Amino acid sequence: MGFGCNAAGVTGCRIIDSERERLVAIITNSFVPCNGRFPMLISIITMFFTGYAVGFRQTAASAVILCAFIVFSVVMTFIASGILTRTLLKGTPSSFILEMPPYRKPKIETVVLRSVIDRTIFVLGRAITAAAPAGILIWLMANIYIGDITLLSMLSGALDPIGKIIGLDGVILTAFILGFPANEIVVPIMIMAYMENGVIVNMSSLFELKALLISNGWTWITAVSMMLFSLMHWPCATTLMTIKKETGSAKWTVISLIMPLAAGFIICTLFSNIARLFI
Repeated sequence: MGFGCNAAGVTGCRIIDSERERLVAIITNSFVPCNGRFPMLISIITMFFTGYAVGFRQTAASAVILCAFIVFSVVMTFIASGILTRTLLKGTPSSFILEMPPYRKPKIETVVLRSVIDRTIFVLGRAITAAAPAGILIWLMANIYIGDITLLSMLSGALDPIGKIIGLDGVILTAFILGFPANEIVVPIMIMAYMENGVIVNMSSLFELKALLISNGWTWITAVSMMLFSLMHWPCATTLMTIKKETGSAKWTVISLIMPLAAGFIICTLFSNIARLFI
């Protein structure tokens, strides 16, 4: 379920009876890419790695690369789960027994109603709660000037040294931070910052976007680091709010934020610095 939406995946962990194993599943859920991250991954793969091909070859090459990143995210989920079960959440693994209940004719109206109330409205309500303040903050940072520079550019400049360490730059880190409410807005914020525009804009084509990125220093190392960091960084605001509700604990919510972020910094730092040795 996390591949569709990490918040829905966290809610789906209710079926796990063991409290310990439910916490492991909740904390590691965001290691797999949600639907909001797939367009970013596919776009970067197309622009930097498979744009030379056409037709079926491009589709096949893009699918292979995307699957490789997905498999890597699943492997990281298992590694993170292993670390948790050996440290913070030690215990004896429980057996899983699935009993088939007696079949009853489903009540369509009840199923649809409960799904809308318990899942859709619940998740959308938390998304709106996080998105509205973030939208105001993004607009203010892009339109308030101190001297000749916007607050958005100042933040990007301050984060640039950290970004370089992990193969990114300050603009990309700023986009991830301001895109905290939803992963879908990371790339539009990044475009806005590169173009020094006061509003979020979309590019008309991937060729135009690639030209913008390359003109701002992007290389294949930046592209791969961007995808790796997209796979492993803090969960979105909606997911964290859902984790807080499901666990009832600020401690596990903070751990759910820190663990993928730490993994992202470590993996991106190792990859970018090793890759630079060969260019």
